[in-house]
Amino acid sequence: MKENHLERLMRRFPAISDLRERAGRRIPHVAWEYLESGCGDETAVARNLEKMSAVTLVPRFLKGELVPDVSTSLFGQTYQAPFGVAPMGLTGLIWPRSELILARTVAKYSIPYCLSTVATQTPETVGPLVGDMGWFQLYPPRDPKTRDDLLKRAWDSGFKTMVVTADVPVGSRRERSTRAGFGRPERFTLRNVYEAMKHPTWTINTLRIGFPKLRTLEKYTNSTSTATVIKYVSRSLGGTLSWDYLKEVREAWEGPLVLKGIVHPEDAELAVQTGVDGIYVSNHGARQLNAVPAAIESLPEIVRRVKGRAGIIFDSGVRSGLDVVRAIALGADIVLLGRAFLYGVAALGDHGGDHVVEILLADMKNVMVQLGCASLQELRELARG
Repeated sequence: MKENHLERLMRRFPAISDLRERAGRRIPHVAWEYLESGCGDETAVARNLEKMSAVTLVPRFLKGELVPDVSTSLFGQTYQAPFGVAPMGLTGLIWPRSELILARTVAKYSIPYCLSTVATQTPETVGPLVGDMGWFQLYPPRDPKTRDDLLKRAWDSGFKTMVVTADVPVGSRRERSTRAGFGRPERFTLRNVYEAMKHPTWTINTLRIGFPKLRTLEKYTNSTSTATVIKYVSRSLGGTLSWDYLKEVREAWEGPLVLKGIVHPEDAELAVQTGVDGIYVSNHGARQLNAVPAAIESLPEIVRRVKGRAGIIFDSGVRSGLDVVRAIALGADIVLLGRAFLYGVAALGDHGGDHVVEILLADMKNVMVQLGCASLQELRELARG
């Protein structure tokens, strides 16, 4: 039987780490450092990975032949796998049209995709591609009219789950990105020219569609200037989120509402009391606060505190199907990945999103058989002993 394209890719790049290595060679230095960076000296990034790898699961044997079922349901929507694409800003910097590539992937595999307010494509562009798999992540605007307009645009574009971000009260000090030149005004330098020549595929594709912009927010600045939009973001988004603000969003939004960035059980309790449908346990990929605990450490206590009154979404430190299994076993309903999907797109372009899903599915199913679990519920029971 003739081997198909994805099967060939699986032999060549069988793990997320392989895609990461290839991605690092295919994109410019500033894009790579933006993708990889945390904040400060990045000990929190290492902590996420270290604490995730420390989660062990004890297998049970003599279960006979197992065919794992990895499908799940959340907020009345069925997904064919318990993982999806986390919200990410400026994804077009990593690879041109990343959002569109990933939108087609999630529609093909029926998994969730959370589009960021500061993505480089608009909800109007991405929505038709994701079908009913779309979530929208809101960086809370200070102006209620802007907020309500963003909510309407997301809903009209087909995004029915709203994710309000709590874990960016202010911009962080991402020193590695700053040293690489991220955030400086666009200008030609010898280094920029050298980087463009070193990465011709990225450069040609970028020139074809234009340098990445925060297109969703251009409407509110009456400008397509990147510098103008970035100033608008720093001045007009974030810094004002409160429980009263969240209540206003709850009243305005018809669909499921998720609060993102929760690492304290008491905040999870307050969120449930405010009427959210989902608690999103995350430390923003360790990109905001270097002293924050690993997200996986916060997950079990938040699950116990919520007691099934809201769905549990998880990200931060997830790099494999085994990591997805770990988070599911500790109580997550859906696990979202950010860097892993961008590694795939940067490494393989149009095929990258599909290939990451295939890696995660193969890894998850293998791990579940190794553990003696045929369903996600059995995984959770295994972790409880």
